[in-house]
Amino acid sequence: MNLDFLERRIDVKNIKTYILLISIMALWGLNVSIIKILVSYFPPVSITSLRILTAGITVFLILSIMRKVRKPSRKEISYIVFGGLLSVVSHHLFLAIGLTGTSAVNGGLILGAGPLLTAILSSILLRNKPTGIQVLGFLLGGAGVTFIVLSGNKGISSLTPGDFFVFLSILSQALSFIVISKASKTLDPRLLTGYMLIFGGVILFVMASIMEPGGLKGITEAPAYVWAAFAASAVLATAIGHMVYNTAIRNIGPAEASIFLNLNTFFSLAGSAFILGEVITINHMLGLVLIVGGVISGSGALEELVFRKRRKENSQYM
Repeated sequence: MNLDFLERRIDVKNIKTYILLISIMALWGLNVSIIKILVSYFPPVSITSLRILTAGITVFLILSIMRKVRKPSRKEISYIVFGGLLSVVSHHLFLAIGLTGTSAVNGGLILGAGPLLTAILSSILLRNKPTGIQVLGFLLGGAGVTFIVLSGNKGISSLTPGDFFVFLSILSQALSFIVISKASKTLDPRLLTGYMLIFGGVILFVMASIMEPGGLKGITEAPAYVWAAFAASAVLATAIGHMVYNTAIRNIGPAEASIFLNLNTFFSLAGSAFILGEVITINHMLGLVLIVGGVISGSGALEELVFRKRRKENSQYM
């Protein structure tokens, strides 16, 4: 009886995590359109560093109220440094460089390979082997992303150096999920998020001062709605979004959490339609069906439902 109660609690906990992840993916999808607004007013690296630093400060303010702030150990500092370099600095820098030298189609397809790449790295580095149903989920999600990205385009252009930088961006992010998974065993993932954002934001700010001298000059001249967009992106999408996502990595694992990233493609399109007035077609909706199927399978939710159904059937014969 106690085991039954424990299993029900685990299922409920996972379901709550899944719901939170879907909400964060919607937030991150909308954030793509918001960032487009920001970079139309400010140099990309400069405004990114300021946005990430603001997010880091927000995380620490929240955790201070919760009394969750503490100094990290030497080992935890190494995780913060590696995680910040991978998740914040490398991911954002390589992505910015890569997307200036490749097509949106190629970039979208490479980014869509993130969940599968995370699953492979988790299997190698963490020895977490995905099940057959989860592998099917990764493939379905990738197919859905491919379907959406190619919808309305003429096809894939030839590979360029920009494609390599986009791949480095998603590789950095996938490796950061492994680091976060290891670090969260001793360090609260929300606090880890704050440290990584501050560390990475400072590094990006220094790089921005070199790459974009005077990048934030005239920053006060931006209209009020741009600052509202900045606040939404920094506080909601970056600060709270990463706190929730990194906590999910600890709860359900890096590979399972990464499968939800496939939803970003659709939600970013929805955000483009809602905020920028772009059109969503039937092909986008068909791609969404594949992505949702991939999320249900790859996250482990389908296996949980099958397990509970079989367990209920078996109990009836006992």
